[in-house]
Amino acid sequence: MKIRCLVIDDERLAREYLKNYISKIPELELVGEFNSPLKATELIKKGGVDLLFIDIQMPDITGIDFVRSLTVHHKPEIIFTTAYQEYALEGFNLSAIDYLLKPFSFDRFFQAVNKVIDKMESKANVIPPVAEMEEVHTSYADTYLTIRADRKFYKINFDDIRYIEGMKAYVVFHTEKKKITALASLKELEEALPEKLFLRVHKSYIVAIREIQSLEGNQIEVADIKIPVGKMYKDEVLKIFGL
Repeated sequence: MKIRCLVIDDERLAREYLKNYISKIPELELVGEFNSPLKATELIKKGGVDLLFIDIQMPDITGIDFVRSLTVHHKPEIIFTTAYQEYALEGFNLSAIDYLLKPFSFDRFFQAVNKVIDKMESKANVIPPVAEMEEVHTSYADTYLTIRADRKFYKINFDDIRYIEGMKAYVVFHTEKKKITALASLKELEEALPEKLFLRVHKSYIVAIREIQSLEGNQIEVADIKIPVGKMYKDEVLKIFGL
């Protein structure tokens, strides 16, 4: 994955520092540099920029006002680079990925860029809607799920899943041999997975019923891992043990 980035800063030395940092990260591709935001308008409107490094205090128009002027369709990811800390809150209110206070180290720069890489990979790895999966894989809907993660498709057999862990916008499929992280919701998966094989036991966990080994208090043991049982799911868990 290549992230096309643009540098806008009225100070030549600042642009040189950014260009040097950008050259050290393989995922970044520099597509241009400008000393004024107004000169970058056409390139951004053409959709040729994924990530914008932009200063705030500049002669023609401030970086804040320029970013505010961009439409949703043309707006790249934003990282502000400035010597003025007082603009940080306003910058984040514009949904900027990060706010780098000059002079910043390469480590701090790399940390900000990694946020962009993670976000863009997440967009690329969106799990197909359940309805779409059932339509494409109708004849196999009772045996496996197909998900997209790490820029490729995975066929996950129901028999291989031990439990599924929800982590905000992500889920982690824990199988016998590996873990697979994808952008999805537990609610969507709960509706897609066979009720006879899987059980929601917590707001953050779905488990394979065959993998449940024991129940102690408000915890079950699955594949030697202790998993909490939520109050609203406790009755269904007790049924498994005939209680």
